[in-house]
Amino acid sequence: MGKKRQKHSNEFKAKVALEAVKGVHSMSELGAKYRVHPTVISRWKNQLIENACGAFGEGMRERMKSEEEMTAHLYEKIGRLEMENDFLKKKL
Repeated sequence: MGKKRQKHSNEFKAKVALEAVKGVHSMSELGAKYRVHPTVISRWKNQLIENACGAFGEGMRERMKSEEEMTAHLYEKIGRLEMENDFLKKKL
């Protein structure tokens, strides 16, 4: 039977792709260093370059907006629970 397919984390892929973008080492050197085929590294590098604008573009703003909405909802809930807690303390 052949080898099992490796699954790499997103952090690992980003780390290897960033090193490939830097260009300090060749693809074959990076492949030997991280035990990943150079073709895979070049694919990760291309994905990083294509999606780099997402870190600064609309996607980032939308994520920040949704996080703000979520935290606002949680702060409202905390406030309501504190008021209920104070009310119950006074009643008991």
